[in-house]
Amino acid sequence: MDVDVTLLGATGFTGGLTADYLGQHIPEGKTWAIAGRNEIKLARVAARISAEGGVPPSVIRADVEDRASMASLATSTKVLITTVGPYLLHGEPAVKACAEAGTHYVDLTGEPEFVDRMWLKYHETAERTGAKIVHACGFDSIPYDLGVLYTVEQLSEGVPISVSGYIRAGGTASGGTYHSAIGAFARLREAGKTAAERRNAEGRPVGRKIRGVGKPGRGAGGKGWVLPFPTIDPQIVLRSARALDRYGPEFSYAHFAQFKHLSMVAATVVGAGVLLAGSQLAPTRKLLLKLRDPGAGPSEDKRAQSWFKLRLIGEGGGKTVTTQVSGGDPGYTETAKMLSESGMCLAFDDLPAVSGQTTTAVAMGDVLIRRLQAAGIKFEVR
Repeated sequence: MDVDVTLLGATGFTGGLTADYLGQHIPEGKTWAIAGRNEIKLARVAARISAEGGVPPSVIRADVEDRASMASLATSTKVLITTVGPYLLHGEPAVKACAEAGTHYVDLTGEPEFVDRMWLKYHETAERTGAKIVHACGFDSIPYDLGVLYTVEQLSEGVPISVSGYIRAGGTASGGTYHSAIGAFARLREAGKTAAERRNAEGRPVGRKIRGVGKPGRGAGGKGWVLPFPTIDPQIVLRSARALDRYGPEFSYAHFAQFKHLSMVAATVVGAGVLLAGSQLAPTRKLLLKLRDPGAGPSEDKRAQSWFKLRLIGEGGGKTVTTQVSGGDPGYTETAKMLSESGMCLAFDDLPAVSGQTTTAVAMGDVLIRRLQAAGIKFEVR
């Protein structure tokens, strides 16, 4: 291994924030690099980090369309972090290279079809080589996956457990997330077929019952209104629950977006319907994609005003516990932090001996929770 951690995609908006965070927080004596197609732009990123007092990275030329360069990149690092999306279009070469090389991998995808396709194609290879392939290491899906784990750990062992999550946020979804969502809407049929193929191949735990639940209505305690939130997050939570006996013999998870007023619920449903309908036809899909630049993002002042709060209510063994995961700007600043800390956790910490495609709760669990708490993201019992 030439370096401990490599970031692919450092010249993009979220990638640049991730590079800045790594430059300021890479441990003394450890090494890191940034990789991509344009060495001139990468050199500018390295110079910026150095000028700001960070540890400057090495620069590596790598192209996701060049198999040899990706194989070389994977064998040169202990952990590869990638922000190059949409992942369904650009993500597979990095997963393939890491799985074959035994290199740990993290990304910030929120694309269920991509995650399922990568499991079908590379999970067994990664298990054999010892690579940990960990998707969704940003706002999708760390607060939910680790927040549910944190909540479960406040309850008794060996009992049926249910958890309901209620997310509220003030901020701007990233341009990359928007483009990924449009792509996912356009491929619902294909995604469904891929998910079914994975379910048939993966199976379910024997002697345990794990399920997702939830329907629209009033919020907890009759406050506000909630909608089931059809993101990748509940899928990730349920995969962690299937893998970890700590979630009990029966486990259910309900995943909601929370709103103060019913009018906000109606506006959200209408807006989602417009995006879903518009994504089905190529001309309207092209127009929708032009509305947001995947490589652009809000100003530092705007990000400083953004926030998220995830309230989790867990019940089990006759006990009810309320926890909260909270932080600053979810789409960019905190996502860069979560992604960076995930990569450094895989590179430097003593972790469970798991391999293959896995989740943050299974691969890193409490170790990553402690890292994120130290970095300013709160996990607390309310």
